[in-house]
Amino acid sequence: MQADKPRVVGVIPARYGSTRLPGKSLIPLCGKPLVIWVLERARQAAGLDDVCVATDDERIRAVVEAHGGRVAMTRADHPSGTDRIAEALADDAAEVVINIQGDEPLIDPALITGLARRLTSEPEWAMATAAAPIDDPSDLANPAVVKVVCDRRGRALYFSRATIPFVRDAAPAGLRHFRHIGVYGYRRDFLRRMVAEPPCLLERTEKLEQLRALDLGAAILVLETAWAGIGVDTPDDVPRAEAALRRAGLAR
Repeated sequence: MQADKPRVVGVIPARYGSTRLPGKSLIPLCGKPLVIWVLERARQAAGLDDVCVATDDERIRAVVEAHGGRVAMTRADHPSGTDRIAEALADDAAEVVINIQGDEPLIDPALITGLARRLTSEPEWAMATAAAPIDDPSDLANPAVVKVVCDRRGRALYFSRATIPFVRDAAPAGLRHFRHIGVYGYRRDFLRRMVAEPPCLLERTEKLEQLRALDLGAAILVLETAWAGIGVDTPDDVPRAEAALRRAGLAR
């Protein structure tokens, strides 16, 4: 008898009080709120049993529900999207959770599908995320571009805002640097364990919550993808995102 398929839920954390771009979840991109772009892309992913938006703001709730989306209301004081997701799913039976960043209007549905499939079929992974090759040399020294290094199986060894690996002399043939793409999959038991722990020293130093998972000994699978993302974090990102949506044929 075949075992029941694990329940997989995608959650989009969306808070109103962004430091660099307040209210960014509701900022219109080509006439449609940012959070709705993300929601519509997430709905295209195969393998998700449900998708919801986790927010602390009634304005976001109203917009999402007006577009037929499901909303989980959460507290306003969560230190990270991961903590917000854990509260949103406190009463949900999902065994695998996909954290879909609320500021990525062009998130690749196939990437979400890939994370879900690997976590449901390979129980040795506590988490899964993604990375794309770095093509622009200026990104190597940019602390806003998070780098990741992995072992030969694709297991994350470390994430950093610094340039890793550091090239001491000449770069050996075949060396590639990778930027971390901020979409995460969690096995539910590990998600609970992670949010029960305070931020570790490395997380507090680099301001990267995935370092808490590594500090706990988590096996994190990193999927390679060509999609590098286009996050909306500042006012300057808005026209860039609108141009990308038009190039992709998703908006006029």
